[in-house]
Amino acid sequence: MQNPNEVSKSALHAQLPYCVTETDFASFGDSYRGKVRDNYARGSSRIMVTTDRLSCFDRVVTAIPYKGVTLQALALYWFSRAAHIIPHHVERVLDPQIMLVTACEVLPIEVVVRGYLAGSAWRDYEAGRAVSGVKLANRMRRYQKLSEPILTPSTKAAAGDHDLPISEQEIIAQKIIAPALWTKVARTAQELFAQASDEVKKRGLILADTKYEFGLKGGELMLVDEIHTLDSSRYWKMDSYAQRFESNQEPEMLDKEPTRQWLLAQGFKGDGMIPEFTAEHRCAIGEHYINSAQLITGLQIELPPAGDSMQRMQSALTNAALGS
Repeated sequence: MQNPNEVSKSALHAQLPYCVTETDFASFGDSYRGKVRDNYARGSSRIMVTTDRLSCFDRVVTAIPYKGVTLQALALYWFSRAAHIIPHHVERVLDPQIMLVTACEVLPIEVVVRGYLAGSAWRDYEAGRAVSGVKLANRMRRYQKLSEPILTPSTKAAAGDHDLPISEQEIIAQKIIAPALWTKVARTAQELFAQASDEVKKRGLILADTKYEFGLKGGELMLVDEIHTLDSSRYWKMDSYAQRFESNQEPEMLDKEPTRQWLLAQGFKGDGMIPEFTAEHRCAIGEHYINSAQLITGLQIELPPAGDSMQRMQSALTNAALGS
């Protein structure tokens, strides 16, 4: 499969000084900072800014040129395709890195759907633990396809803390989410995963696992935050998967897992000093994100000209004429 538009390395280098690591749009609303997104409350809506921060092991480790633009474009692509399954929170796009979204009561659980044994699920399995309460078969191998997709929920940690696995039974027993609502959440997550898996399969890709977040607005369940992005999902190339699996090689990955593995090779698992990312490495990750997003969607990711992202976003918010 050919990439529809290879990104220019010179453009990525030119954008390095303008990576968005933090924002200050307090005049547009009360702020809340997540690992990657900065949010500003504004009445019944929120301004959601997708920064260029890269988070691994629940720590912000560096900033990547055009990452925020790429993530938002990918999320918007998938939100539009999920709308017939569940309403989403996007009201309108204000900038390539800013969305106006409906303010929801976000459920305190992240819902991970896994079709393959990888990432933290593999690390738990290898350590002899159940994966979010799900007991898997013996003698499974890393990157192996599961007999059917499973739900492995986790708690939503405060900034700086680690998300923790939790079973579906614990969610109900601890009254975190009511049983009827959880049933709807679980069913919706499986539907979203099945739809996206079928779509990317047609492009020669595997959606190995992904994370969803949900919220309530007036009692209605809504899809919030992001969907099927390279931060929240694992994508692999299908044509080489079987041969590489049989040879005990890792799949060809289109997501941020290579960065996680690079950090692990440096001895970083989320605690202590973050290894240094060179300019070349940061640009290579940016290129990887953009090219991967284009393979996933089959569309060109439109990148703004290199320049001051903060100035561009400030102008977009000023020109949006947002009501109070």
